[in-house]
Amino acid sequence: MGSVELAGRVALVTGATSGIGAATAALLAEGGAHVLVAGRDRARGEAVVAAVREHGGKADFVAADLRSAQGARQLAREAVAVAGRVDILVNSAGIFPFGPTADAADADVDAVYDLNVKAPFYLVAALAPAMAERGHGAIVNVSTMVSEYGVAGMALYGSSKAAVNLLTKAWASEFGPSGVRVNAVEPGPTRTEGTAAMGEALDALAAQAPAGRPATAEEIAAAIGYLVSDAASFVHGAVLPVDGGRTAV
Repeated sequence: MGSVELAGRVALVTGATSGIGAATAALLAEGGAHVLVAGRDRARGEAVVAAVREHGGKADFVAADLRSAQGARQLAREAVAVAGRVDILVNSAGIFPFGPTADAADADVDAVYDLNVKAPFYLVAALAPAMAERGHGAIVNVSTMVSEYGVAGMALYGSSKAAVNLLTKAWASEFGPSGVRVNAVEPGPTRTEGTAAMGEALDALAAQAPAGRPATAEEIAAAIGYLVSDAASFVHGAVLPVDGGRTAV
C-alpha cells in the first residue's frame, strides 16, 4: 500500500475500528497525518491506534456513536478538542443489511439512514465550515457500487448510498469555492470483517466484474488516500468507482 504525503494534517476517520476504515486510518497515518480513529468499540479502536503507533504514526481513539445527530455533533466536538482541528474527514462508518424490501422493519430503515446518510450530513455540517474558513480541507464519503444500479435485496442499502453520492456533489458545489474538496469512492465487494459472513456470495458478486475477485480493504483505502491528497487537488465532486470494473460493464 503506497503512502500519501499528509504531514501536519489531522484526519478523522469514522468506522475506523475495522475494515476499510481501519485500512484508511493506517494509510493516512503512514503519510504523516494525525489520525483520529472513530468508532463504538474502544478495544478494537485502541488496537488500531496501537498498530499505527507501532509503525511510527500518530493516532488517537475517539469514541463515537453516530446513530443520532447528537452523537455525530459530539464526535465533531471531541475531534476538535483532541487535535485542535480536522483537515480531512473520511465518512466510512456504515451498515449494509440485505434482504427483501417487504421484510425490512421500520427500525432497519431508520438505522440505515441514520448511520449511512444522516451521520455524514451532520459531520460535514459541523466540520466543513471551519475547513472553509481556513481555506483548505478534504472530505471523502464511502459509497458503494450498488448505488449505481438496481440489485434485488439491496434497495435499502443502495438507496442510502445513492443519497451519499448526491450529497457529495452538492457539498463539492457548496464548499469547493472555499478550498474544501469533497469526493466519494464506490467500493465493490471487499473482504473485511463485516463481509466475512457473506461467504461464497461475496466471490459470486465479485465474479461479475472484470477484475473477477473481491478487493482488499487496502485497495479501497488507496483510492481514499489519493482523493484526500494533494495529488487530487483538481478533483471535486467525483464519485470514483473502485469496484473492479463492475459498473463499467
